[in-house]
Amino acid sequence: MRLILLGPPGAGKGTQAQRLVEKYGIPQLSTGDMLRAAVAAQTAVGVKAKAVMDAGELVSDAIVNAIVAERIDQPDCANGFILDGYPRTLAQADAVEAMLAERGEKLDAVVELVVDDKVLVGRIVNRAEQAKAAGQPVRKDDNPEVFEERLREYYKKTAPLIGYYYAHRALKSIDGMADMDTVTAEIEKILAAV
Repeated sequence: MRLILLGPPGAGKGTQAQRLVEKYGIPQLSTGDMLRAAVAAQTAVGVKAKAVMDAGELVSDAIVNAIVAERIDQPDCANGFILDGYPRTLAQADAVEAMLAERGEKLDAVVELVVDDKVLVGRIVNRAEQAKAAGQPVRKDDNPEVFEERLREYYKKTAPLIGYYYAHRALKSIDGMADMDTVTAEIEKILAAV
């Protein structure tokens, strides 16, 4: 099963991905994690990525795409994977289609978690308060101003993927504002149909 979870930051993609990992035994692939692993392993792509990051620049689509392609060739992805945080742009979406086509594979589903932005900001504030109360560090992006900037970036660069996958008849939208168990059940219904 090859799945993409779409939605703005704070929509619950990470939580749902973890539940799917447990149920289906397929890995959740986060570009940040993949990038760090490639750099640590000093793969050819990881060395290129490190040089770019050391120069204080953003890693290009070409490098990110190469890291994803390298990662999905790993044995634990043989039965599928969940892409989390990738693709972020239309160019990356095209790259996903191409790399899967090269392997004779395709996406099984793209699930969009539809949420209310104002409620998301409240969720982020609440998450920061819970972390403080538990004596845990607060994530730097659990700040309303930082979060709102991330939302703007999402709508500028990633939200166009909704139309892209709708046009490819792969998009399934669900209410991401429902409680976690309901969202999980809705995702599982979608996956059972593919």
